[in-house]
Amino acid sequence: MKRTIMTAVLISVLGTTAYLAQSPAPAPATAPKTLAATMNVYVFPKAGQGPEVQSKDEAECYNFGVTSTGTDPFDLAKKSEEQKQQTEKAKQDAAKTGKGAGASGAVKGAAAGALIGEIANDDAGKGAAYGAAAGVIAGRRKGKAAQQQATQQAETQGQQAQQATAQQVDNFKKAFSVCLEAKNYMVKF
Repeated sequence: MKRTIMTAVLISVLGTTAYLAQSPAPAPATAPKTLAATMNVYVFPKAGQGPEVQSKDEAECYNFGVTSTGTDPFDLAKKSEEQKQQTEKAKQDAAKTGKGAGASGAVKGAAAGALIGEIANDDAGKGAAYGAAAGVIAGRRKGKAAQQQATQQAETQGQQAQQATAQQVDNFKKAFSVCLEAKNYMVKF
């Protein structure tokens, strides 16, 4: 009986060892992202500063950057997303510009055509029909032109807003980097 128990224990231990040898090694733990890394700024300690010191220095330089530039890059990221949404809404609104221009043109054209038809050959109905057709075509052209112009204007304004925001982020990164370089770090962004 003792022999059976010893054999079972031995098989159990060997089986567990064999299983552990076959299982993949655990993935290496990834270090949490630093404050600088979240902003795509790469920082290397030149004087052997440890992670705790680097984290403290980055926090101080972050505050320096915010104070110096008057902008917070995380607020700017939110603002940038809002600007993109506003641009898309403006483009959707621009697509609605000029709707009904064909009908409006038809009414104006029919009125003008009826007047001309009456004067030219005493047939206001025929003149109204020609005028309405011409008015529809002219109205649609005007509507499409207005729509294209409004869409282009929305895109241009959106691009200008994005460029201004990108410039503010760039200015913040410069101030942040200058501070870190003064604390003996190599910085690239």
